[in-house]
Amino acid sequence: MAEKKQDFVVSDRRKFTDEGELRTDVPAESAPPPSQPLASESDPPPEPPSPAEQEAQQQQYRASGKKLDDMLVAGGHGEAKDFEMTFDRLVQSLYVSALFQLGVMHPEGEAPRPDIIAARQTIDTLGVLKDKTKGNLTAAEENILQNVLFELRMAFLEITNAITRGPDPGSKPAVK
Repeated sequence: MAEKKQDFVVSDRRKFTDEGELRTDVPAESAPPPSQPLASESDPPPEPPSPAEQEAQQQQYRASGKKLDDMLVAGGHGEAKDFEMTFDRLVQSLYVSALFQLGVMHPEGEAPRPDIIAARQTIDTLGVLKDKTKGNLTAAEENILQNVLFELRMAFLEITNAITRGPDPGSKPAVK
């Protein structure tokens, strides 16, 4: 007869009750291990992995990605080339992220939740990408990057102008 496996146990580790009171029936947890302090700009950079470590990691990464691609293709989700990252897809991904962060795009039925700081960082990331790839892009890649940056910067300006502009003089405050 097969050995019976022990059922798993669920432990409630919440520190507070539903009423917001501190629970006394929970054993004290040990302190978490100390985290690594954040590196400052004056700290020397960490040693990079050796070329052999990088090569081994890259081979494992590719093999794992191939398995995933094979599963997606077998499931009828397209061809492996449909999942490859290209420069255009990178720019489009950052573009869509910025639109969500600006609140221009949002899931249907949900109110927009703009995050202006994150949007600015994403737009700035695209700007850094444009500066760092200067002279290395095809005409089509340069065109898409310039168009995306223009559209996002204009949307950012519209939203930040609306936020920073006070109410029109003589307008009535909104009644709730």
